Amino acid sequence: MITSSANSQIKQIRKLRDRKERHASGTFYAEGLRIVAEATLSGAKIETAVVSPELLTSDYGQQLVRDLVARRVPILEVSAEVFKGLALKENPQGLSAVIQQQWHALEDVQPTVGSFWVALDAVADPGNLGTILRTNDAVGGKGVILLDYSTDPYDPTAMRASMGAVFSQHLIRATFSDFAAWKRRTGIQVVGTSGEASLDYQEMSYPDPLVILMGSERQGLQEHHWQICDSLVRIPMVGRSDSLNLAVATAVTLYEVFNQRRAKDVSQSSASHPSKGIIKQ
Repeated sequence: MITSSANSQIKQIRKLRDRKERHASGTFYAEGLRIVAEATLSGAKIETAVVSPELLTSDYGQQLVRDLVARRVPILEVSAEVFKGLALKENPQGLSAVIQQQWHALEDVQPTVGSFWVALDAVADPGNLGTILRTNDAVGGKGVILLDYSTDPYDPTAMRASMGAVFSQHLIRATFSDFAAWKRRTGIQVVGTSGEASLDYQEMSYPDPLVILMGSERQGLQEHHWQICDSLVRIPMVGRSDSLNLAVATAVTLYEVFNQRRAKDVSQSSASHPSKGIIKQ
């Protein structure tokens, strides 16, 4: 058992709080039973599991460790004090892991019917990004395309906000120019959101496949973004606020897409299975 925070492995893990270190190593640090369980179920490559037997008291957590051992994941056993020194939140559960990041290349993405994506331009808040990942997973979105200087989905704050959705979503990094070229090459429809748009977001008939393009928290979509959009929609507001939080605006739009597709599926199902008439006696 490691009992010193000066241990070289512990010091290396602590460095993963820094984005540059995460980028250089291609790994990240994830903490908590739910996050480690999601990583395991998704088949993510877990390089090391960090366990504090003193803190890991739940049967579920202990079973998780047994599953990791069965998968031949290296286990790093540490004291409660050392684990708390690594912890990113209060009352740690005694289980965390160093996991390999997983990225997909934009040029490899071939849009298919039924798929939709979110593209985020320069999203800055990791909490917003994590929430968007979680929402996109909830509505069946394929993944998130992070454009230009966007924050890191493997940031600890983004990880917590995503509640494990980071493992189910396809993550892509690209420049806006690369995104525009990909859009032209594949012909996928892009719908942007803007307060300047004349079309209400609920009046839009969302195409399939689709990318929802969202702007940054500070500036929203700019004119050069509008130029590649096939349509622009706005979310109406009647209060004093002139904008919505990015994660909220994305969720509102995504659920409109989701509900339109659900309604279409119900309609098609009803058409292919018409109800039989009632025969009066």
